[in-house]
Amino acid sequence: MADVTDATTGRRAPTPDDALRIADAKEKGVAEPMVAADGTPLKKSLARALRREKMRALLLIAPLLIFVLVAFIAPIVDMLFRSVENQIISENMPRTVVALDGYESGEPDEAVYEALAFDLIDAAERRNHTRVGSRLNYETTGISSLFRQTGRAVDDVGEVAMDEFVALDEAWEEPATWAAIMGSDDWLAEREEAIAGGADPEDFPRFELRDGIEEVLPKTASIYLDFARFTQGEDEDDPADEDVWTPAYQALYTDLTQNEGAVSLYEGPGADRLGAAAEAAQSWDIPTYKAQFLEIDEDWGSTDVWGTFAAFSAPYTAGYFLNAVDLKLTPEGVEPQPEGERIYGLLFKRTFFMSAVITISCILLGYPVAWLLSNVPARRANLLMILVLLPFWTSLLVRTSAWKVMLQQQGVINDVLVWLGIVSDANRLVMINNQFGTIVAMTHILLPFMILPLYSVMSTIPPSYLRAAKSLGATNSTAFWRVYFPQSVPGIGAGSILVFILSIGYYITPEIVGGTSGTFISNRIAYHISSSLNWGLAAALGTILLAVVLVLYYLYDRIVGIDNVKLGG
Repeated sequence: MADVTDATTGRRAPTPDDALRIADAKEKGVAEPMVAADGTPLKKSLARALRREKMRALLLIAPLLIFVLVAFIAPIVDMLFRSVENQIISENMPRTVVALDGYESGEPDEAVYEALAFDLIDAAERRNHTRVGSRLNYETTGISSLFRQTGRAVDDVGEVAMDEFVALDEAWEEPATWAAIMGSDDWLAEREEAIAGGADPEDFPRFELRDGIEEVLPKTASIYLDFARFTQGEDEDDPADEDVWTPAYQALYTDLTQNEGAVSLYEGPGADRLGAAAEAAQSWDIPTYKAQFLEIDEDWGSTDVWGTFAAFSAPYTAGYFLNAVDLKLTPEGVEPQPEGERIYGLLFKRTFFMSAVITISCILLGYPVAWLLSNVPARRANLLMILVLLPFWTSLLVRTSAWKVMLQQQGVINDVLVWLGIVSDANRLVMINNQFGTIVAMTHILLPFMILPLYSVMSTIPPSYLRAAKSLGATNSTAFWRVYFPQSVPGIGAGSILVFILSIGYYITPEIVGGTSGTFISNRIAYHISSSLNWGLAAALGTILLAVVLVLYYLYDRIVGIDNVKLGG
């Protein structure tokens, strides 16, 4: 039955169904459910209205929420991931990583060098071998150049084997010979159809290995499959028209000499050619993979190189965090860095010590200024506040550079001290490129961040409190320390948190005026991000810095109470 609306009240008029429902509820002894004006149960109607309000509130805060997620949460998550991510090696050198499983020390066996040849030729063709070398070079200096040099010479691996195959049968030099043996019949047929149809090489069917060829020629099939995928995927060419990678000849020689029985059972295309090569290969003198790599560079026999490779072959590593605390990861476990390379612990200690000194300096200088601002007439207070805020209208680089000019040995301050006779011209003070210069410049830069919270809190303290204390017999110092100062502590707390957290993250000012003894950990983070490109170590250092700040914030909350930190009001 259709609903009828009461013309007087504008509400839905009761229907016979409503009357029957009410009568049935009374008959069963159940209280009649409360309904809204439209007949919907009141509980359901309230829940719907609540959901509507929540959705409206969510839509209102959505832009801010998205901004926070994109600009704040996402970078932090990315930093945390980069501090442990190490997939570049496992992705580009998968066979070598598997072959090195269980490696502890010494020179690896021939299987590792064979896997290295297969991985390196593929990585070199994709221009990824330098990335692997750069990653390992963060741990052991010299590996980057080793990978670059080997990437240029990896085509030489298998060259002796190639000469023997071609001398035996010139057909081995033809790409079509390899494609006929390694490619499946379906792929070969589809390829012929594509050629007949005038298709371009990039539109040819994807390469497929011949059924059973992996049992007959396992190593050759593996490297040829990589070659075919690269040729079609990266170069967009036809594998049957491109020269096969030289290490494939070495792989074929190994298969023919190690699987001669399986080769004799092969009956596919090129069976006679394979049989003749298998018989002839028994008398060839082909150098091992290891010998060929050592001929390229003797460092491939270094245990340091292979130890680093093995230690950092996992897709995720704690190596960055260990380096950030002056430790290192080795195949034998965690070891301390050499004595002369332990720099990060010193930088962390220096950062927190100097940040604390800067914070204390800002309190000592900012407290009197904030008190003056809060106790002088409004007109003077406004003028003084303009002077406090004036540094915000000046470039940070300009302010820092000005201090560099003033603090240098031939600068203004030293000239004044010499003129006053406090120091001699031959013994001018060294106030730049050290910790003193960093503390002075950063105190000047961060001082407004201390003054503003102090002023906002002090401006709410009634002057009558001090007058009342003095009228009760308290001296000026007693009234200040027992009445005024405790009420200004929230401003000190707010200013200290602002100044301390800002100071530990500064890197421009310490970089300009700090020299070698006045730089912070943030300078090292900036170096790894922009110069060494060791983003993993930079992320680990940043994560540790963030964790320490959170711990200090937690301790401050436990000792002082974050509720006592106010910016005024």
